[in-house]
Amino acid sequence: MKAVQFTRFGPPEVLEIVEVPTPEPEGSEVLVRIHAAGINFFEVLMRADRYAVTPPLPAFPGVEVAGVVERLGPDADPSLQGARVAVPLFAIGRGFGGYAEFVAVNSGSVVRLPENLSFGDATALMVQGLTALNMVRRSPPKGKVVLINAAGGGVGSLLVQLARLEGASMVIAAAGSDDKRKLAISLGADLAVDYTGEDWTASVKAATGGQGTDVIYETVGGDIARASLTALAPAGEMLLAAMGRFSFELSEIRSMLDANQSLKGFSLLPLISGGRWRDDLAALFDLAASGALRIVHGGSFSLSQAAEAHRALEERRVGGKVVLVP
Repeated sequence: MKAVQFTRFGPPEVLEIVEVPTPEPEGSEVLVRIHAAGINFFEVLMRADRYAVTPPLPAFPGVEVAGVVERLGPDADPSLQGARVAVPLFAIGRGFGGYAEFVAVNSGSVVRLPENLSFGDATALMVQGLTALNMVRRSPPKGKVVLINAAGGGVGSLLVQLARLEGASMVIAAAGSDDKRKLAISLGADLAVDYTGEDWTASVKAATGGQGTDVIYETVGGDIARASLTALAPAGEMLLAAMGRFSFELSEIRSMLDANQSLKGFSLLPLISGGRWRDDLAALFDLAASGALRIVHGGSFSLSQAAEAHRALEERRVGGKVVLVP
């Protein structure tokens, strides 16, 4: 079968197509023919050796796939033959191998898809969907004014919708392009601001009558995260997702303490341990299948175009979910 690997760190061009043996399902395993493999920004960072964890080489990226069960191991559930399934490899401790034509996993590691949910939609609801869902659980938006940074991205576009579904009193979206801001408004945001402009948080403060936002969902890091602090209301909280890189001055922390504000950490894997991801994925799939959640797609690429897919994501030319279609 074909798979994507990289044998050195560097630009998108280090991604290459190789031929590897098609796995044979054993025991209770199933062989899934992959119809869509999700690409995540942390994989872009990992390829360039700019992520918190450096993978051993050669590396076979890809942590979330969706497809059809093609073959069963001798002890697998016979009803899974031909089933449309999602496979969150990252949730089962396997952070590799998704950019390929097939994957073999234990039958207990797959989640059935509603018939009217596409494979591409399913990939958007794994890493990104579970992240957004658990972020609103960590910092519930009900009755609050919320600010969502990178609102045009995969996680951000879902956060806008989930915050609205969970009863936020006002949803303010921040994004770097006009198209992404228009997208956030179409998804339910009350206001969209350009966080690449100077003093952009003044617009946020003005929209809230000078008070600021009760909750900030922050996934960008750097200067965006620090600037966002000026838009935080007294007693407000900023939820910091681990995908961003954060650095705050001691004076900023002291100001937060004086205002009874708080920083909260967020890391997905500890929140979905013990199989909790299964019910969460099923719930997200049902929301999307019913039309309550709209999935934003950033483009589909073939396996041979993996480098171009990474480049599009790295240059932030796309919003929403980017997928490989073997």
